[in-house]
Amino acid sequence: MPMQQDEAVLTRICLVRHGETEWNAERRIQGQIDIGLNAAGLRQAEAAGRWLKAAGISALYASDLKRAWATGQAIGQAVGVQPVPVPELRERRYGIFEGLTYAEAESRYPEGYAAFEGRNADYAFEHGESLKVMYERVTGKLKELAQRHLGESIVVVVHGGVLDVINRFVRGNPLEMPRDFLIPNAGINWISAVDGRWTVETWGETAHLADGALDELPS
Repeated sequence: MPMQQDEAVLTRICLVRHGETEWNAERRIQGQIDIGLNAAGLRQAEAAGRWLKAAGISALYASDLKRAWATGQAIGQAVGVQPVPVPELRERRYGIFEGLTYAEAESRYPEGYAAFEGRNADYAFEHGESLKVMYERVTGKLKELAQRHLGESIVVVVHGGVLDVINRFVRGNPLEMPRDFLIPNAGINWISAVDGRWTVETWGETAHLADGALDELPS
């Protein structure tokens, strides 16, 4: 009997934030500066891999920035799948804020920081990118991966700012809305898609992390 053309196919995507870095611990804005994992971050990445070992993962993607790529490699070793780099899912470019702590950014650039903290979707920093521009590159790639892996379960390792955008996309919330969810290092987040309809299954899981994890700032 032929398959009906309108038969729904469930695609599941496990989004994992990279493990902790020293700059996370210092509350320093990384953006696209290529910072690697610290010892705690590597342990978190390995723990995420063990947690996902029995999840039936068929493909694994990761941002090509060191902190996400190393997390992806650790997960890949556990689940038996080689990671594929996706530069489109890099962290937001924070321009002149990159390398500064949140406190330093607020002190040096009070007007820009107010726009950033207030989630002005058009604000692009100097030498950075706006939330609107980031939203387009991130959601475009997410939809492409979902279409490529219809009916499968895949892992995508990304960054805090990327997860912030994806959560709003899936839930249909505006970019300007204050964040009402956590984005912990090495946190596990499951979303799914059926016929272009997106759902958050679980978000911010940290049961696999013995020592907990830092949340992305600001909230």
